[in-house]
This record gives sequence, structure tokens and C-alpha cells, in this order.
Amino acid sequence: MESSLTEDTRLAIKRVFDAQKGNQLSIKLAPINDRKKKLKKLKTAIKASENEIFEALKKDLRKPVFESAVFEVLFIYAEIDFAIKNLSPWASQQTVSSNLLNLMTKCCITYEPKGVCLIIAPWNYPFQLLMSPLVSAIAAGNCCVLKPSELAPATSAVLTKLIQLIFKEDEIAVIEGDSCVSTELLSLPFNHIFFTGSTHVGKIVMEAASKHLSTVTLELGGKSPAIIDEDVDLKKAAEKITWGTFANAGQTCIAPDYVFVHEDQQEKFIDLMKSAIEKKYFNKEQLNKEDYGKIISGNHFKRLKNLFDDALSKAIYPTVLTNVSSDSLIMQEEVFGPVLPVVTYKNITEVINYINANNKPLALYIFSNSNKNVDNILKQTSSGGACINDVMIHISNPHLSFGGINTSGMGGSHGFHGFKAFSHERSVMYQSKLIDISKIIYPPYNGKGMILKLLRKLM
Repeated sequence: MESSLTEDTRLAIKRVFDAQKGNQLSIKLAPINDRKKKLKKLKTAIKASENEIFEALKKDLRKPVFESAVFEVLFIYAEIDFAIKNLSPWASQQTVSSNLLNLMTKCCITYEPKGVCLIIAPWNYPFQLLMSPLVSAIAAGNCCVLKPSELAPATSAVLTKLIQLIFKEDEIAVIEGDSCVSTELLSLPFNHIFFTGSTHVGKIVMEAASKHLSTVTLELGGKSPAIIDEDVDLKKAAEKITWGTFANAGQTCIAPDYVFVHEDQQEKFIDLMKSAIEKKYFNKEQLNKEDYGKIISGNHFKRLKNLFDDALSKAIYPTVLTNVSSDSLIMQEEVFGPVLPVVTYKNITEVINYINANNKPLALYIFSNSNKNVDNILKQTSSGGACINDVMIHISNPHLSFGGINTSGMGGSHGFHGFKAFSHERSVMYQSKLIDISKIIYPPYNGKGMILKLLRKLM
């Protein structure tokens, strides 16, 4: 799409980028303790702005305060605390072993910041999904340009105010705007781009990055299946799946997108799902909007309407669909809304074959009491991540890498994995001042037959 930016806006973007380019070495050379201080300052500022953040999220997505606190704000506090606690060992030089040809050398890996990074955030978790990679970028010692989603304008405004309060724009800057702004930003030679969003836009980001050979982390999505084994407690499974599917009105990249249930258990499972939905989201047969968010925009509402027109009235209620054909539109596209197709199976091989015949999902959920069955499914399928006997909570462990594979994304985030995403692993070798073994492979080669035999034997 051709950019409709004014020349002033384009120059302003370039000015911020150039300022960060000029400042990146200073940020890189600053002590590790300075990064910790910045993270602490960020946490303090977020705490002071909590009510504004909650109000913005309510305005943009009608998020309940409890949901905003747990999914958006407390999540970031945990990320910051974990980074501060572990940053010194993460950033320390890692010594590695030497082999025969570099005997007596000292070999190590150092983590250096990539430089000037771009973070493009989506609208579904507009605070968390901008702040989480920012925490990693700061921990790694980078400068950053942040692009919040224009579809969540209230949250975008709060984020801009928050960042401007803490940082100078030659280190961390927020640039608001629509897709034209994103296009302009992607035309610049950032050292790393962190994008969260759809697979379609992810391809555009990767193509733009390739022009500058910028590295990328892509957190995308896809159709994440939930598999219910025959031996599980269906009530517990229904409770967990309804929570994961309908939190944030279904607008979660790792929400269960469809469910496999054995054909003999479908009727019972549907009844349990209905009870779980009514318990969580209805009050006297009326949708409880205090605990249930809204669809972000009219365009996304229309997209969902095309997927399940039969299930709509004036609002998109939590909906479970049965007897869904595998070639229906809702089984081809990521739902990203409060509708859950339920598909039956006769044996688990059908399930594995179906998953493997489609794009690799961001998450895979297995409900089973059989370790053998779980291992069998995990070994024969592929996904960004997996969670057994629960949904979505694997994202809460900062020791686990979060990310997709192929169409569901590339690269990891959170904790050390996020720190690595924004760092270059630089290999360094210090040659010995006493003995230089590498000279044995220098020419002339005449008379070095014994050395070659020795090398063959040792390698």
C-alpha cells in the first residue's frame, strides 16, 4: 500500500531513527546495572499508571479490570522482576571448550545488543504485547522504536505518555499511527524487528526485513487445537477450555481454536461446555458484559460474521459449533473470536493426521491421563509450544521459550529467550601467548603427512 504520510511525519520518523542510531553505542557501553535501573523505573511508572491502563483497556476492548491486571499488567511486573534478577548471569561472558586445533586458547560467547530495534504490537493485548518485548530489549541493551496498534487508541495514548515520561526518544520512542506508519518504519534498516500479529502481515514484515537483512522475531498465530483423550475428566477439560477460548472474547493468539473429542463423548462434552460458559459469562440468561470483553472493531466483527453467520445476533456470544465440516471456512482460518468448533474422532490417528496435514499451530493442548498417549501425540506432531491438561498457562513461565514455528512464527521470547532475541551471540577466541598450535596447519605442507594422520585419528 502506498504511504500517505506527510513529509513532516516521514522526517520525524527518520529523525528518531537517526538519533537512536547515534546513541546506540552509548547505551551498549553503559553498565549492566543501568539496564536494571531502567527496568525498575519502568515498573514504578507502570504502577503509578495502573488505573489509566485499566481504563484504556476497558475503552478499547471492554476488558474487565481483573483480566487486565492478570493478563496485561501483572504479567509485565513478573517479566521485569525476572529480568532484573537474572540479567547479570545472562549478560556475563560464557566460556566454552576448545578442540585440538585451538588448544590453549580461551573461547567464549558474549551477548551484545543488536542495536536499534523495532517492536510492532497488536491490538488484542495492546499493553502486554508491547511491553513484554520492550523489557527484553532493554535488558539486552538496545535502543527501540515502539509502534502500538492504532486499533487500540486509548491504550496507545497511555503507552506513549508512559514511555515519554521515562525515556528520551534517542533511546526508547513511541511512534503512533496506522499501517502507513508501519510501512514507513519497515523501510528503515533496523537491526532487529519484533512483530506480533497475523501470519499474513508477518510475511510482509519479513519481506521488508530481508531488504536490510534485519533479523526478526515473529509471534504469529494459527489454529491451535485441543485434543481430549477418552480417559479424562470432561468437566475439568470443559472448564479450562472455555476459559482459554473465551477470555478476551476469544481474541488470544494461543486460545484453543478447535477441539477434538471422541465421538462417544461429544454430547456429554457439549453439555459441560454449555454449563461452563453459562457459569462464567452469563447472569440469568443475559451475557455478563462486566466479565466479558468486546470485539475490537467493526471490521473484525464482519470477519467473524463471515465465519459463523448462523451464530450471531447483535453481539458475538460465546458459541460452540458442532458438526463442522473440515472444508468449512471456520476450519480454514484462525477464528480469533469467541467461537469454538468441536470435531469428533474415532481414533487418535485421525487427529494426528489432520493436525499434520495443516499449518503448524502456535500451541497444542492435550487432555489425557495417559503419558503414553501424550508422548505419542507430541512425537508425531509439531507446534510452537504445548500444554498438557491445561490451556495457555505455559506462557506464564519465564523459563520457557514462547514462540511459533513456520507459519505460526519464528524465534523465542520471554525471560532469557527474549534477552537472546534482542542480543547477538558473539563468539570470541583469545589465542594463547605461549603456544600457538594452529601453526601446524600452515604451509608449506611438505613433510606434514604424520600431522595429517594424527588429525584424522583425533577428529
